Amino acid sequence: MHRRDFIACLGGFASAWPVVALAQKSGMRQIGALMPVAVEDPNGRDRVVVFGQALQERGWTEGRNVRIDLRWAPNEALLRKYAMELAALAPDVILASGGKSILHLQSATRTVPIVFAGAIDPVSFGFVASLARPGGNTTGFIDIEYGFSVKWLELLKQVAPTVRRAGVLRSGMDIVGSAQFDVINAAAPALQVETTSIDMDDATTLERAIAAFAAEPDGGLIVTAGAIATARSELIIALAARHGLPAVYPNRLHAIAGGLISYGPVFLDQFRRAADYVDRILRGAKPADLPVQAPTRYEMALNLSAAKDLGLSVPRGVLARATEVID
Repeated sequence: MHRRDFIACLGGFASAWPVVALAQKSGMRQIGALMPVAVEDPNGRDRVVVFGQALQERGWTEGRNVRIDLRWAPNEALLRKYAMELAALAPDVILASGGKSILHLQSATRTVPIVFAGAIDPVSFGFVASLARPGGNTTGFIDIEYGFSVKWLELLKQVAPTVRRAGVLRSGMDIVGSAQFDVINAAAPALQVETTSIDMDDATTLERAIAAFAAEPDGGLIVTAGAIATARSELIIALAARHGLPAVYPNRLHAIAGGLISYGPVFLDQFRRAADYVDRILRGAKPADLPVQAPTRYEMALNLSAAKDLGLSVPRGVLARATEVID
């Protein structure tokens, strides 16, 4: 069933691939893949498609010379279960999407090679020894490089020049939010902005904090990257609109959902690049010898309807740099 999910994700691109007697074919290599979302999740399916297409570009075709065992795990219990299942299959390599997938896979195996896409700060979380020399059985591609967090503050000032106060939404439960806040806070004086940390772990507390922040003039919001920002995205977008606060988000999906503007890495690119590491491991490379790599491509999405509702006139320079404009 899980393999059919993979082939279904690729649609017509894979329609001609054989799907029977795979394990009996000589020379067949095996790849595992753990996705921490439901099979219906469109973003998860897009990432699988990109990964599969990139593999085929490198000569690996499902059903011909490689077998791909895909697991969709939208909750913690399934992540744990499927991580153990994949490890027990002892594939040549496993693709891990996101930090929780890495955590459970590393708990299940320290020998099967793991290539991750979409992790944040794998060193601080103990997934690798260092970016340059990951060591162990795990390497891959990170989503967020902390230094680029200052771009959110710069963008907020460009799209809403009157902003003098920035409420930085972050999770207080992990180091990721703190690191991003520190970068933004360090750059704030040069842009004549006062920063305020807003915890977004609890929905009720978040609503109260944003209401209190919005009671003073010249405010705007910056939403840092991480799992909590994704989980609270609908609420945050609604609160920003309700209180008339311009907000910058880390993912284009926030802008598509009604947020003002987003800036962040091209997440699909991490899965395209992950296919390259998987290919190299299938050809004999060791994860310990493949450095963890930072994003190389970024995108900006701008929602003109949200800008109009906020009474903002988007500068031409910002509009020209947008890779996606939503009417």
